[in-house]
Amino acid sequence: MTKADLVNKISEKTGMEKNDVQAVIELFMKEIKEAMEQGNEVFLRGFGSFIIKRRAQKTGRNISQNTTITIPAHNIPAFKPAKVFVEAIKEKVPAK
Repeated sequence: MTKADLVNKISEKTGMEKNDVQAVIELFMKEIKEAMEQGNEVFLRGFGSFIIKRRAQKTGRNISQNTTITIPAHNIPAFKPAKVFVEAIKEKVPAK
């Protein structure tokens, strides 16, 4: 599902204009991004959490030059689904 698909579904279900729905979704994503850029995590009860994961420094290889490089420690954004969300997916989506 794309953002446009999400906008269409919400617009159909709520009767809101697509432009208004898109503005709300854009603002929602912007607020999550800004909160995480400030080092805060975002918790949406029953849905999941947008968290910041810390990656430790590690040694890697540049295979084209056959050299060892050091990859510095860094933070990455991650999503951790809520337990009820995970359980719902396990029950409703068949295994492939």
